[in-house]
Order: sequence, then structure tokens, then C-alpha cells
Amino acid sequence: MTSRIGILGAGAIGQLLCWQLRHHQPILLGRQAAPDCFIHTDLDGQRHRFSPQYRQLNDKKLSDIGLLIVTVKAYQVMDALLPLLSSLSADCAVLLLHNGMGPHLQLAPVLQGRDLLLGTTSQGALREASGRDCWHVRHTGTGLTQIGLLNGNPARSKSRVQPLLDAIANAEWTEDILMALWQKLAVNAAINPLTAIHNCRNGELATAGHCATIQAIVAELVTTAAADGIILDESALLARVYQVITLTANNFSSMHQDVAHGRQTEIDAINGFVVSRAEALGIDTPYHRDMMAKVRALGSVQ
Repeated sequence: MTSRIGILGAGAIGQLLCWQLRHHQPILLGRQAAPDCFIHTDLDGQRHRFSPQYRQLNDKKLSDIGLLIVTVKAYQVMDALLPLLSSLSADCAVLLLHNGMGPHLQLAPVLQGRDLLLGTTSQGALREASGRDCWHVRHTGTGLTQIGLLNGNPARSKSRVQPLLDAIANAEWTEDILMALWQKLAVNAAINPLTAIHNCRNGELATAGHCATIQAIVAELVTTAAADGIILDESALLARVYQVITLTANNFSSMHQDVAHGRQTEIDAINGFVVSRAEALGIDTPYHRDMMAKVRALGSVQ
């Protein structure tokens, strides 16, 4: 059985996971050679330097990878992963770890029997100014990491991701990973577009002026999830959204930052996923459609 861990995506989360898994000698896959990396952790006030093991995306020698963790943006998953499938072993498990939902529906039919795992993480990681010879990543918080199996062999998949669960604080195996992802999606669907549209920090969404919109976003998502076989507690989910708003009051959401820097957003994998599932199930979601339209109108490339 193949046993190496590969990480596809050399962004902040990918580099952080590479450092957290350093005792397992993971392979970082990217477009360019990886320099040394400094991990500045706010958790212990330390700065750690390490040298990632690196392979370029066009490297065909990937058959030793038993778990491939995919940390690219949701809209990059298929383009980044499909060219690698022919180089991966038949028993390689794939773990998608990105904001939003959707790529799993496209990916599952083409994995040719490989295990497909899904995950969500609230770990905080920021890419700071980096030189040519060194990357700098700040680890700002642990949050909660949940990983579970969508398709495949449960015992085999759990053993593959156990090193990752052991390496990350507050990480857990989740039997119903789709429910966990819908719950996380509700938080992102309410906070991300509104902070981008109103150009504000998360905490400003706690004001009364946003209450009706947040409630409607959550209600539409709960209705859509129920029609898709996922039963969510609307009151508990709304409370969770406001809890995150409070705990991250001083933060700018990832979508706010994408818009601010002129980058493509993940709106299609967040509110857009709700809209697409709702349309397939004959449900109208006007608030989610409105969020999509307004974020796209901000000028980010879609």
C-alpha cells in the first residue's frame, strides 16, 4: 500500500499542513520549486523554519502517494487534479479541503474507484510577504477541522488520514461529513458575501441592519439542504453564524480579501452551490442569487 502524503496547493493552508505533517515527510506539489518556509505561529509565539519536499505538477512519479490532500481554491480543483490522476496509484485516496461545496460532485465520477474524502478546517493561516528564497506563513488559530468519507472504504480511508488528524489540534473524523459541510457552508454563505459587499469586518454584521438578510440566507440554505436529504436545525445554525461573527469580529473574510485584491472569489462554490442545488430541486433562493449578483458586480474576475 502506498503511504506518502501529497499536498496539492502551495498556498497558506497547504504550507501550514506541510509543516504540521513534517514528521511524515509530505510532498508539496506546485508549479514552482518550494523554498524554505517560515511558520510564524501566534499560538506559541515561535517561528519555525523547515524545507518542504517538493515535486512539480508535471512530475509523473506520484505513484508513492497514498493520500493526496487538495488545498487549492474550489474553482481550481478540477483543473489542478485531473491531469494528475493518471500518475496516481489506483488506491490513492483524495481529500478535498476547500471553502464551499461543489467540486466533489464533478470529481467523484472520474476517480475510478479511489476513495474520496471531504473536509473543512477553520485553521487560520495567512501568507505574509515572502522573498524568493523563503515563504512566510502566519498560523493565527486552530479552529475545528473535520474530515470524513464521501465514497470508498471507511477503514482504509480513516487510516490514511489518521496522521493528519493526529497532527492538527482540534481535528476529528466525522461520519456525516456532508452535514458538517452544509453547516460550514451556512456560515460562509452569510458572512463572506455580506462582508465583501459592504466592505466591512465580520463583526459589523452583528448590527441590526443585517439581521433580516442573514436570517433569510440561512433559511433558504436549510430548505435546500432538507430537499437534498440533509436536515439542519435552523435556529442552531443561525446561532452558529452569529457565534462566528462574534469570535472573528476583527477579521476580514476570505471573500472580502479576494475582492479587495482583485482575485477570483469562491462565490460559485458558496452561495452559488446553494443556488445550483436549489434549482435542481425546484426551489427558489432569491437571497443567495442576490448575493451572487452583487459580489460579481464588485468587479472580481468570475
